[in-house]
Amino acid sequence: MNHSLLLAVFGFLLLSNVEAKNLGRRYNIADHGALGDGKTLNTKAIQAVIDECAKNGGGALVIPKGIFISGALFLKPGVNIELESGAVLKGSTDINDYPKLNTRIEGHFEPWRTALINGDGVHHLRISGSGTIDGSGEPFWKEFYNRRNADKKTTNLNVERPRLAFIQNSKDVQISGVTFLNSGFWNLHLYRCQNVIVEYCRFQAPDGPKPYHHAPSSDGIDIDSGKDIAIRYCFFSVGDDCIALKGSKGPFALQDQDSPPVENIQISDCIFEAGGGIVTFGSEATIVRHVDVKRCTTLGPTVLRLKLRPDTPQQYEDVTMSDITLVDGGVIFKVSPWTQYFDLKGEAPPKAVVRNIKISNIKGTADSFGELTGHDQTTIDNIQVSNVDVQLKSTDFKVGKVENLNFKNVKVNGKAWQPAKK
Repeated sequence: MNHSLLLAVFGFLLLSNVEAKNLGRRYNIADHGALGDGKTLNTKAIQAVIDECAKNGGGALVIPKGIFISGALFLKPGVNIELESGAVLKGSTDINDYPKLNTRIEGHFEPWRTALINGDGVHHLRISGSGTIDGSGEPFWKEFYNRRNADKKTTNLNVERPRLAFIQNSKDVQISGVTFLNSGFWNLHLYRCQNVIVEYCRFQAPDGPKPYHHAPSSDGIDIDSGKDIAIRYCFFSVGDDCIALKGSKGPFALQDQDSPPVENIQISDCIFEAGGGIVTFGSEATIVRHVDVKRCTTLGPTVLRLKLRPDTPQQYEDVTMSDITLVDGGVIFKVSPWTQYFDLKGEAPPKAVVRNIKISNIKGTADSFGELTGHDQTTIDNIQVSNVDVQLKSTDFKVGKVENLNFKNVKVNGKAWQPAKK
């Protein structure tokens, strides 16, 4: 099946499963003063509807067909969002429409810009429908590249950009059918959330010619210190990691009470067209465990990406990836030191552990097996690869110090294959 047909079939599946569920009393924002003309700033009008809905016991904030411009919105318990067909909640391009508050960002808290949609303690939240949340990201991407071109030391946090959605401290969250488009920064950031389902959603930010049509740091989903989360039947085409598992960073990260382990993550039946990897552990993460990925297709993003920071004690373990199809894919492994930014703060380099990784039933075409290495303090143990039949442009496979690396029933370019022994 070629790229266009594959994506067309998957797009049909998305569209056929996006009906919004009954979310209680409905509050249509167009009936409460919001204008979907693509020009009017509706932040106050929409926030007033959220407040009224919450005051009256909750229900659904309904965004009808139209383009509704808004700055940061703050959900309240009991208030859900339904985006009807043709509805666009479009983020303002004025950074001042996103107040600066103390927020979780890149593994710590600091005053930074809020997201377009913000929710704290919004248990049982439902965001559903076939509409779009559009971050109007291009001006923010331009600002980032302009700043970085002027100063190569510019980091993400030096250039404030709004996320599309930031949900924290919440249980029983379901996000269904929605398109996340052109986020200025991360698309969907879930911090300390539990029992979450993200299904039939689309995460897309341009990934074309640089400098401005590549969306920097446009991660699809960032699972930050959360657990019991399922992502299924979603599509990703972004300028950074498709799904990133995150926590804290630095030599004292294990003492960070705000960053419990990421665990019990299930990813299934998704397509990954563009981005850094199907699933990436890091850049900031400490303990990540019990991750299961199955029945996914990648058109380029790395199958398994583990970022190993020299300044952070890390433990990545119990990962299973099965039934993965590569369509002109990139590499299978990209397990390597992450040295872009790190600070030992005068401490000795901490240890990292990668163990119990099982990858099976892999087929298709890709560049190579990639890289399986760590920094000097890394232990990599028990890597099992089985039932693989792939066509690779290169049989190069960079393997560092790995204990118990086992390949079983692996074919490359039609022939039985084993990695070279060191």
